[in-house]
Amino acid sequence: MLNRRILRIKAFKAVYCYAENHGMTLKEAESLLDVSCESTRDLYLFLLALAGPLTEEARARIEAARAKFNPTEEELHPNLKFVENRIPALLAQDPDFNKLVGKKKLSWDQYDVLLRRLYERIRGRKYFQEYLDSGESSLEEDARLWCKIYERELEDSPELSDILEDLSIHWNDDLGYTLGWCIRTMRSLGQGEPWRLPPLYQSELPGNEALESDKRFVVNLLRTAYANYDAFCAKVAELTPGWTRERLCTTDLSLIACGMAEAQMAPTVSPRIIINEYVEISKYYSTPESSGFVNGLLDKLINQHE
Repeated sequence: MLNRRILRIKAFKAVYCYAENHGMTLKEAESLLDVSCESTRDLYLFLLALAGPLTEEARARIEAARAKFNPTEEELHPNLKFVENRIPALLAQDPDFNKLVGKKKLSWDQYDVLLRRLYERIRGRKYFQEYLDSGESSLEEDARLWCKIYERELEDSPELSDILEDLSIHWNDDLGYTLGWCIRTMRSLGQGEPWRLPPLYQSELPGNEALESDKRFVVNLLRTAYANYDAFCAKVAELTPGWTRERLCTTDLSLIACGMAEAQMAPTVSPRIIINEYVEISKYYSTPESSGFVNGLLDKLINQHE
């Protein structure tokens, strides 16, 4: 499930926590890394579990309209295509999915406000109306609708962002990546494939047996950066005269430490590939000037190390 970019980010965050708290032991840093990695898959389960409650919100709206004192003809005979969508039923009937969701206590029960607003927004979309009016009825079409919902409605939702922030410090940063996995799952369900929990690491996916272990990669990256953090920072200080360690951004130092650690771990990999990875991460997690700083320092330090 987790690709190398995501794993680098998670290692960087653990190194950053150590940089901010030098009392953190390696065991504590590794535990933080494990929790961070597993939390991404938990978010994937939580988001998939949205399908059932959102469908029930639509059903409740229909039933409330039917029960009105003087319902319209449309309210008496509503289009039931969405509430009879096959995808939520497939997930609801999957014992493995429900066991995991229950075990991890992932529930949408208390988020009825978000469900109401989300459904209201979806039912006004052109793609939703086209789905209702298509005249078709197939598992594949049902899955395509959910792909659109996960692709278009959730990543920029302020309400969802607030919920995720309350539930886990790890979840907001992983939202976009995890939604991509939800879409991937919907496509496979639409093809009639059974739901399966994705392996935590990409190297464990079927067909990727030849890849180096992603778990070994990320653990070694953290350990190398942790063990050499002060030495790496000293090298940065040599190249930045006039700048004390306190004046340097901890985020940038942590990114540089991870880049140097990876170059040390993988001497046969092109330094430019490694540098580019951490420059890209810096664009999201650090200051506007950081990408140039990280690029320049890593280029000098890695070549110097060689």
